[in-house]
Amino acid sequence: MSLYESVFIARQEISAQQVEALADAYENVVKENGGSVEKRENWGLRSLAYKIKKNRKGHYVLFNIDAPADAVHEMERQMRLNEDVLRYLTLRVDELEEGPSIPAQVQARAGRDDRPARNYDDKPDRDKKPAEEKAEKKEAAVASDEPAAESEAEAKVEPETDAEAKVEPEADAETKTETDAETKTETDAETKTETDAEGEE
Repeated sequence: MSLYESVFIARQEISAQQVEALADAYENVVKENGGSVEKRENWGLRSLAYKIKKNRKGHYVLFNIDAPADAVHEMERQMRLNEDVLRYLTLRVDELEEGPSIPAQVQARAGRDDRPARNYDDKPDRDKKPAEEKAEKKEAAVASDEPAAESEAEAKVEPETDAEAKVEPEADAETKTETDAETKTETDAETKTETDAEGEE
């Protein structure tokens, strides 16, 4: 017996129960002709790449089959006769895939609810002015005492550094004036002694 992968697409108007009934019917055809269906996956209602017989979507079903060629031909013949089947494709493979197929994995991942919901409230509002943001930060800091103390300490530290920077030039200015005064008195004393010396001559 040979190994096959077969996928068929059913019309979007039929229900999921009718799709399962179709899949059961094709599975029975394979079994009656001496084969077996190793795996069956329902990929659900998916969008088609282009319209097929006025349908934009279709129910996809995958079979992994271990059967003689006659069983597969009979299954395909019945798919051609059924109006609910839009397309089918059967491929002979060397070995069957173990585990779920890629579309089934994607479908299972999309159905997970274990991820936390996104919260868009944490994003900063770009329309707010910086003053409004500072006010909100202060309100948030008031709500929790520790961050408020830290923010106040930071605020106090910054002006002190500015004050120190201002004090240093003033101190420099004072020392400069003192040295200027000393040099002035020295020059005054020298000029006075020079004038006294000239007066004595």
